[in-house]
Amino acid sequence: MKLVLFDCDGTIVDSAAVIHACMERTFEDFEAERPSLDLTKSIIGLTLDIAIAQMLNRPVDAQISAMTARYKEHFMLHRQNGGALEPAYDGLLPLIEALAARDDVILGVVTGKSRRGLDAILAHHSLTKAFFTTRTADDCPSKPHPAMVLECCAEAGIDAKQTTVIGDAIYDMQMAVSAGARPVGVSWGYGPAEALKAAGAAHVVNHAAELAALI
Repeated sequence: MKLVLFDCDGTIVDSAAVIHACMERTFEDFEAERPSLDLTKSIIGLTLDIAIAQMLNRPVDAQISAMTARYKEHFMLHRQNGGALEPAYDGLLPLIEALAARDDVILGVVTGKSRRGLDAILAHHSLTKAFFTTRTADDCPSKPHPAMVLECCAEAGIDAKQTTVIGDAIYDMQMAVSAGARPVGVSWGYGPAEALKAAGAAHVVNHAAELAALI
């Protein structure tokens, strides 16, 4: 049996526009300079408080915690006001469906999203039943800590050596390396291919169809 763990933001769904809009509003509320889109993309994948702290080049403190809470409010308002849910990248939904149907593969998600956010995305794209195991920012330390991968391995009863982590960020690759799993990068997200390779990616693929051949 093989365990395949997908990152969510930047790997399954394109969430940069929504995340960036909420970051801009949050920074404005605290009279901080609005971040560039590139800066926002660079932290996608991290747990929210650590992401905001990194954007401001400071440790997590009371103000960072307050900004984290405000970001969540903006994100919730986006949802409540009918804001579009993050679209899936081309080919990802049929790929996940095909992998979920295989007898030798178990699927999971490891993400810096909240549990509530992940559940909403999976339900929206009819993916809830495809994934046997999931870990979020509410469950484990932030990437690149290996806990998300190791806990999924334990739940599935599959060794990390038989596990592939698929993601778009250097944090995903570093997490996989730390856990002893195989890191596979995707080029359609927010991390440059060369950075993914430098972080330990065994492969960097350009299309969803290429992933099936690696699993």
